[in-house]
Amino acid sequence: MKLWSKDSYFKSISTCTCPKCHQGRIFQKMDLKKPATLFEMNPKCDYCQQSFEPEPGYYFGAMFISYALNTALFISVWLGLEIFYPEYSLGLLLTLIVISAIILLPFFFRVSRSAWIAIFVPYEASKELG
Repeated sequence: MKLWSKDSYFKSISTCTCPKCHQGRIFQKMDLKKPATLFEMNPKCDYCQQSFEPEPGYYFGAMFISYALNTALFISVWLGLEIFYPEYSLGLLLTLIVISAIILLPFFFRVSRSAWIAIFVPYEASKELG
């Protein structure tokens, strides 16, 4: 399976599209004027009718993916400071980590939920329309 082929998990996760048909959007469009829209999900796929909330509490497991992404971010910030600015202070490290975590929160939220549903909902070429 190629990284960006139609049946690729990576393509579905990175584009936040339905894992079953790879066409419908999991999340509603972002409106930076309304920050709450960054986290709003569509109830189901517009193309194949796959539910994006299969059961209550379904996305608790996505927290582990988000945790891994944030850990990678924190280590990256720390290594970047170690390499490019070895005389950094603890305050600078914490400030950069907090700012980068806040800025990337909507991205990590969306990717972790997309990855979680892609793990459990397989791609079905027959569900693809068009």
